[in-house]
Amino acid sequence: MTAVGNGRAAPRVTPLGRTLLDPRALYFVSYDGLVNTNSFQKNGLFTYRGRQYAAWYAQDRRATVARRTTGAADWATVTLDHRLKSDDSHNVISMGASRRDGRLHLVMDAHSDGFRYVKSAAGLLDRPADMPWDRSAFGAVRITLDGLALTPRFTYPQFLATPEGDLQLSYRVGVSGDGRNAIAEYGRSGWRVLGEWSASTGTYTSAHGSSTARNMYLHGIDYDVHGRLHALFTWREQDEAVLGGGGGLTNHDTGYVHSTDRGRTWRNDAGTVVGTTGGPDPVGVTGPGLVVDPLGPDHCLMNQESQAADSAGLPHAVISHVPGRFGPCTTDYVADRIAHGRAFHLRKSPDGTWRKTEIPVPLNSSQRTGLVLDRYDNAYAVFPYGRIAAASKASGYTDWTPLYDGDGLNAFGEVVIDETRATADGVLSFLYQERSTGRTPSPLYVADFALPA
Repeated sequence: MTAVGNGRAAPRVTPLGRTLLDPRALYFVSYDGLVNTNSFQKNGLFTYRGRQYAAWYAQDRRATVARRTTGAADWATVTLDHRLKSDDSHNVISMGASRRDGRLHLVMDAHSDGFRYVKSAAGLLDRPADMPWDRSAFGAVRITLDGLALTPRFTYPQFLATPEGDLQLSYRVGVSGDGRNAIAEYGRSGWRVLGEWSASTGTYTSAHGSSTARNMYLHGIDYDVHGRLHALFTWREQDEAVLGGGGGLTNHDTGYVHSTDRGRTWRNDAGTVVGTTGGPDPVGVTGPGLVVDPLGPDHCLMNQESQAADSAGLPHAVISHVPGRFGPCTTDYVADRIAHGRAFHLRKSPDGTWRKTEIPVPLNSSQRTGLVLDRYDNAYAVFPYGRIAAASKASGYTDWTPLYDGDGLNAFGEVVIDETRATADGVLSFLYQERSTGRTPSPLYVADFALPA
C-alpha cells in the first residue's frame, strides 16, 4: 500500500501483540498520572543494538529494569537497590546509553529534590551475551553523578545521546513556575556540568496581567540525523494574574530553539543566537524570534508533550490545548481538557514555514499525546489509553486518520513510547499500565505494532 503518486508507504499499524513486564506493578494516581507511565520519560523504554530495555517501580516500590531481545516474549528482570521514596508521579525512571563505553545509566525518584543515579558495568549494552544480567552488573545507587552534585531541586531527567557517542542529561533546576533547564554531559573523562541554558526571570504580560517568574517546559530535546539539537517548549508563568480566571494553566506559546554545537549555544528558528549554556545570557521569555505558535494562557495548553525530527532534520511536535471555538477555559483545566481538548501537529515545512494541523480525535483526557515518525516520515500520534492516529507525509500531514482505538488494553492514560525502535526496526512500541483503583497494583505491559516496512 503506497501513498498516491509518490511511491512512499502510507501510514498503518499492525498489532503484533503485547508482553507482560510485571503482573503487579506499583499503582497510585498523582497529578493525574502514574509514576510508571508518564509520557515525558526519556527513556522509560528504549531499544539498543537489538535489545529493548524497560524500567519501572514494582509493587514493593523497588526500581526495576528489564531487557529482552526485540520481539521476544520474555523479559529478564533485575531489581535495583532503591525504593521509591514518595507517592509522586513525577518521580519517574529515565534511562540512557553511553555508546563510548556501552553502559546503561538510570536517573530516578526526583521532583524538585534530590535524585538517585546508577550505572551499569562498561560493555553491558555491547556484549549482552557475555556479561551477567543481574544486580552485580550495576554499581551502587548514588545521590550524585559519580560524585558530581547537580542541584537539590532536580526534576525531569531526560537522557540524549550525542552524535559522537557521549551521553547528555537534560534536567530542570528549581520548581514549577520558577525553574531553569540545564545539561550535564558524560564523556571520556566522566560527568561534567555544562550549565543552565534557560532563564526564569523577565516579565511576561497577557491580556489580564503580568508575571515575573516562570520556567520553560520542554516538549523534547533531540538530535536529528545531521547532529542539530532541537527543543520545542512552552512557558509556564508563576503568577496566575496572567489568567482570565482561576483553575486554568498558565502555560503559553510554543517556542523553538536549536543548537549546532551540542547544546552550548542556542539559536532561534532564524539562526540568531538567543542564549548560551552556563553563560550570562540564557534563553529568556523576551528573547527574539522564539515563538513559532503563539497562544495565550487561557487555553489549557499542556506542557511536556512530544517532539521528533524527520529524515530531513525538520522538527515536529504534538501539542494540545482547548481550541478557541470552545471559549475560555480557565475554570478547571482537567475538566476542560477532557471535554474540549484537542491535539495539534506542529511542524516546520521544507519552505521554512511552521504549519499547525488539528488532529480530529477528541482527547477525552487531560493527559499527554506522544509523537512517532516512521522511516517514510509519516506521523503517528499515540493518545492516552493507547489510541493511535496517523497522517502521511504525502498529504502534507493533512489526512489524520484514527488507526487503533486501544480496545482491550484497559490502559490508564499516558503511555511511554520507545522513541528509538520505530527507526531501528520499524515497530511502534509503548509501555502502558492497566487501570486500577486506589493503590491496588496492576499489570504493566509493552504493546508492539508493525509500521510500514
